[in-house]
Amino acid sequence: MEKILNWNELKAVVDSLKAKGRKVVFTNGCFDILHVGHIRYLKEARALGDVLVIGLNSDKSVSVIKPGRPVNPQERRAEILAALEMVDYITVFDEDTPYELIKLLKPDILVKGGDWKKEDIVGSDIAKETRSLPYVKGVSTTGIIEKIKKL
Repeated sequence: MEKILNWNELKAVVDSLKAKGRKVVFTNGCFDILHVGHIRYLKEARALGDVLVIGLNSDKSVSVIKPGRPVNPQERRAEILAALEMVDYITVFDEDTPYELIKLLKPDILVKGGDWKKEDIVGSDIAKETRSLPYVKGVSTTGIIEKIKKL
């Protein structure tokens, strides 16, 4: 099964899954250097429904949010995420936020990390349910990069 899809392919898959009564969970992010915080977060997100869809920030989108990043190009980041058993589908978005993608897919549950307040989560007006999952303190891609710089 191909996990990395374009928006139109993913829309068709999501519509089909929802028609069968499957609960679709959506999250998004850069996932630049995958770490234990990401893994715990994605496992918990997947446990909320039947299917986990990730909107992956494109290289262009990441560079707007985090100048000088990403470390890993979008193709590699997508491939790494696709290798995770808890991830069902991935699509890349170029926009600053995933709002248009969320509007297209209309997920049942929208999930972000605990560093986001529910009311600030982009797309919370679209999804049936919005969840902010616990943030793993002391673990971040930025922290990892800073540690490597000091070596």
